[in-house]
Amino acid sequence: MPAVSVPLLLSGAVFTALVYFTTNHLGRRDTYSYLKKKPNFIIVLADDIGWGDLGLNRPGMNHTPNLDRMAQEGMRFTDFHSPASTCSPSRAALLTGRHGLRNGVTHNFAVGSVGGLPLNETVLAEVLQAAGYYTAMIGKWHLGHRGPYHPSHRGFDYYFGIPYSNDMGCTDTPGYDIPSCPPCARDPLLDGDEHKECYSRIALPLFENLRIVEQPLNLWTLAEQYTQKAIDIIHHARASGQSFFLYVALAHMHVPLSAASREPSITHIDPYAASLEEMDSFVGRIKTASDASDKENTLIWFTGDNGPWEKKCQFSGSVGPFLGRWQTDRGGSSAKRTTWEGGHRVPTIAYWPGKIPANVTSSALLSGLDIFPTVLSLAGESLPSQRQYDGIDVTKVLLHQSDTGHKSLFHPNSGAAGHFGDLQTVRLGQYKAFYITGAAEACGGGTGQEMVHDPPLIFDLSRDEGEGVPLDSSSAEYSMVLERVEKERQAVLTDIAMDNVSRADYAIDPSAAPCCDRSHVACRCRGLE
Repeated sequence: MPAVSVPLLLSGAVFTALVYFTTNHLGRRDTYSYLKKKPNFIIVLADDIGWGDLGLNRPGMNHTPNLDRMAQEGMRFTDFHSPASTCSPSRAALLTGRHGLRNGVTHNFAVGSVGGLPLNETVLAEVLQAAGYYTAMIGKWHLGHRGPYHPSHRGFDYYFGIPYSNDMGCTDTPGYDIPSCPPCARDPLLDGDEHKECYSRIALPLFENLRIVEQPLNLWTLAEQYTQKAIDIIHHARASGQSFFLYVALAHMHVPLSAASREPSITHIDPYAASLEEMDSFVGRIKTASDASDKENTLIWFTGDNGPWEKKCQFSGSVGPFLGRWQTDRGGSSAKRTTWEGGHRVPTIAYWPGKIPANVTSSALLSGLDIFPTVLSLAGESLPSQRQYDGIDVTKVLLHQSDTGHKSLFHPNSGAAGHFGDLQTVRLGQYKAFYITGAAEACGGGTGQEMVHDPPLIFDLSRDEGEGVPLDSSSAEYSMVLERVEKERQAVLTDIAMDNVSRADYAIDPSAAPCCDRSHVACRCRGLE
């Protein structure tokens, strides 16, 4: 028997009963429409990945042959953006199609968070589950792990993964990180907090559905476990004939890096390169399983949650040409946790043989916000009512090579204290306006000063993709762009003010930390000693 449990797949008896019911109560024409198989969706979300990490974006790189091949067989996007530049806000926006100012998730949840993505927000998996899809998630959730916020209560029939980032808990064999963190304590007298950036009291848990199956988990075998579970799900769906939605939120490329080929005893491979290769192999194996199962009926969409975490130095990725020079010249990083291009422009590929044309590059301005409305459109489902969306349906871009994306795109502040979620950076065509600038911590510890700009800094990305020199504020071009930017910004802020917005509970309670055995130091599961 396969290891993964799939409780909602249709058995032959259930399928026969469904045919009988729909034939006698809906009519034969409606029966065909009702039972016609809908497309499968596999969304793969990489963590902390740089635009320049993939060979398809940086010629000469040879660590991602499977992803590069998938781009050649599908569509590569050059102007695709994560909805935010930190974990929780980006994931909440992807799964709801709404920015944090609407869905309530404006910054990351913690190990001890009592809440998560507000329960009145509708998750993509919930809509697809109600439409008859088998829904599964593999990997990092980071949208609440306690009670009703757990993914098993947010539309996923099956869940296997970690509740938050892979550095938010100790393990017995830590991966590569800066600072280097010690293993989980085994003696309660020795579990001090001398490593302030490390989690020593709570081990990193691995969930299968609602149950912790391993704590601390083994980081070095996690990718292989994820791969096997994902392949099992694809095979089960094939055997049942049921359409499926598989959301795979990878641990790669977030620290600690722990590629199996770069265990501490092996020293000839760079840890980041090894992790890229492991991630690429993971995606390649999922694609192979999908191609063998239902190739022409499955959309695979690969993207990232934000840019690289530059404070991690050699353990962080490449922003490619998107250097944010205006900021880095003044100190700090211009990648993860910022609204500079390096913080949110991410490598993205869509693959669907026979539907999406092969070897096509799209420069349409798109976002992870668009996954929610596009997947529902392709599934023949309507958007949930009584709320507004920031994502758009990009079916015509995927299937018909349209170059029409967003007229404007808003980037929420993810790192500046007091400004979480504020839409302080506006993209309008080739132009990008900053009302607030600020840097994240760079390698070596330097951080730039947060600055408010009134009027805003405006860059022309068609001439200055490195965001080095803003337009002259006295020029006619600047005045023309500013007028258009202000109009778009005020329109979206007014729309949000009139919308049905949510509020997330960010309260912290130590007892909310997931723990399989509170009597044991670091919540160690006794059966795994």
